[in-house]
Order: sequence, then structure tokens, then C-alpha cells
Amino acid sequence: VGRLARDRDDFSSGSGLVEAAVFGLLGLLLAFTFSGAASRFEDRRHLIAEEANAIGTAFLRIDLLPAEAQPEMRQLFRRYLETRVETYRKYADAAAFEARRAEASKLQGEIWGKAVAGSRRAEAHAQAAILLLPALNAMIDITTTRDVAMQNHPPQVIFVLLCVLSLVSALLMGYVTCGTKVRSWFYFLLVATTMSMTLYVVLDLEYPRLGLIRVDEADQVLIDLGRTMR
Repeated sequence: VGRLARDRDDFSSGSGLVEAAVFGLLGLLLAFTFSGAASRFEDRRHLIAEEANAIGTAFLRIDLLPAEAQPEMRQLFRRYLETRVETYRKYADAAAFEARRAEASKLQGEIWGKAVAGSRRAEAHAQAAILLLPALNAMIDITTTRDVAMQNHPPQVIFVLLCVLSLVSALLMGYVTCGTKVRSWFYFLLVATTMSMTLYVVLDLEYPRLGLIRVDEADQVLIDLGRTMR
């Protein structure tokens, strides 16, 4: 009997170490994934502001082109900006998203070609090519940067591991509390709700165009820029 009691004590001590290791690993993984998701969310918002600045700078430098070439270029810029805003509004629809991306890419080519031709004309400003073309290059480059940022996510195995650890933690909590005479369903519901909400927020931050946490509000800077172009 004495040995059985000692074995139970040893088992309880060992199981406590296992529980601490699993819960600690879950907490560490949640902390890193949440921090990374929040950081990437902010980066995506900043990139929208950077694109607005790049488009605005290039639009202002249209004044360096010959006067007769400026109206058409400004109209192309307005269409391009509207297309860029609509591109990410259609993110949930893969076909519409790709169609808008293709349209924006086509407009980039038109804008670049007309800018190169206009800057070579004799009546263009002497510094037109030096000032306008780099601004256009920055405006085009930021689109690739934003596309890469939208696709930048942790490996899927990280999310699978989070779900598995959450289930294992729930199993351990159920095993530990099964020996008690009175079970608190409020406690179980509280833990389950907290874990579910935390995992949801992490996923929502990773995909800010699909859930409740939206990066769409940052698009307002592009919309406001479009109003100044009218």
C-alpha cells in the first residue's frame, strides 16, 4: 500500500511536469504567432500609405511633361488608382482579383510608355526623365511589395501545431479535473472560449481582407488621394 501511494505521488508529479511543458509550449507558440501576425498586419497598413505617397509623387511630376501630354497622363493615373483600390476590395474573389491586377499592370505599361515618350520631347522639362521616371518606378515597385506582403504568412504547419496543442491542452485539463467530485462547466467554457477567440484573432490578423479585423480602413488614404486628383 505504501509503495502504491508513493507511485501515485510520483505519477502526479510527473504528469504535472508534462502539463507545464505542454501549456508552456502552447503559450510560447501563441505569443510568437500573435506577435508576428500583428507585426505583419501593421506592415501591410504602412505599405498602403507608401503606395499612396508613391502615386501622389508621380502624379505631381506629370507637370514636367509637355502641356498637351498632361491631361491624358492624369486620366491614366486616375484609372490606375481606382483599379488599385478595387484590386484589393476584390481580394476574396480570386478571379476578380486577378483580373484587376492584370488591368493595373496594363495601365502601368501605358503610363510608363507615355512618360518615356513625353520626357523625350523637346518641350518637356529638362529634368523630366530624371525626376518622373524614378517616381514611376517606385510606384510600380510598391505593387510587387504589397503582393508579396499579402502572401507572407507562417507555414501552415504552425497553425496545425497550434490546433493540435490546443486540443492536447484541453485533453490534459480534462484528465486533471476528472478526479474532482464537482466540475465547473463555467471553467471549461471559459478556457475553450478564450482559446478559440485567441486562435481566431491570430488567423484574422494573418488574413486581414477576409475576416472581422480588416485592413480596408487603410485604403482610405488611396481614396482620399483620388479625390485630390479630380
